Amino acid sequence: MVLVPDGERAKTMTTVSRLLDRVAALGMTRQSTLIALGGGVVGDITGFVASLYMRGIAVVQVPTTLLAQVDSSIGGKTGVNFRSVKNLVGTFHQPSLVLSDPLPLQSLSDREYSSGLYESLKYGVISDRSLFDSFVKQIDLLRKRDPRAVENMVARCAQIKADIVTADEREGDLRRVLNLGHTVGHALESAANFRRLKHGEAVGYGMIAAVRISAALGRMSRTDSEKVESAVRCIGDLPSLDGMKMVPLIKALQQDKKVRDGAVHFILPREIGRVEITREVPLPLVREVVSALIHESKSRR
Repeated sequence: MVLVPDGERAKTMTTVSRLLDRVAALGMTRQSTLIALGGGVVGDITGFVASLYMRGIAVVQVPTTLLAQVDSSIGGKTGVNFRSVKNLVGTFHQPSLVLSDPLPLQSLSDREYSSGLYESLKYGVISDRSLFDSFVKQIDLLRKRDPRAVENMVARCAQIKADIVTADEREGDLRRVLNLGHTVGHALESAANFRRLKHGEAVGYGMIAAVRISAALGRMSRTDSEKVESAVRCIGDLPSLDGMKMVPLIKALQQDKKVRDGAVHFILPREIGRVEITREVPLPLVREVVSALIHESKSRR
């Protein structure tokens, strides 16, 4: 067993090199299998190492956080952060098996668990209105970690992601919808040097930004926009963004992997359960929306 430090700051080439040294020292072969037991960071790094060693050996994902169970353990994306850019270096390497058990979720901190709820809500917004409605209706049960409610939610989120990945494994087009909330979310993480926000929290802010932008552009009704923002807020209090600066935020935004032909692509909801991918988002509007979120987060403390 090799222990990997907690948090996004552990997702580095240094960590990968250390794990490759250990794998080689153990004499692992092409018939060997790596097991990623832990959260999304452990899964991303282990999958990356498995994809590199001997040009690819098997990996089994055993996610122990809610966010990893509904999202990062599924779909074969691996990687590390590089030069302050989220997941800039990585590979596609599908796991041989993903084994999710709701019981370990009972031991998570409230903040870690809530981080997974933000990512779970994303699936209802992108493709399943009934999942969104069920999420809102059962939010008290979900926050209390009711085993049946959590198991049903994890299964539905996993199925949605598996269906999308099956149709578009390498993110040529359709799979990009899974990045709802990630354009602004990744920028927030990078601007904070991966210290202040958990990934799911950043996605929570990113979803609020996305629905506000969509409503401002007339693509989404104000009613649906407010419903999504209310659902995000009812999960719990998001961390303060006090001290965040717009210059590094915009720089991180423009370095995002979703930049194509020089333009930042956004995933914007048209209604709850349906999103679109667009490059037609004015940068001044993004600045305005993100600036408002930073200001509001101070007053909510």
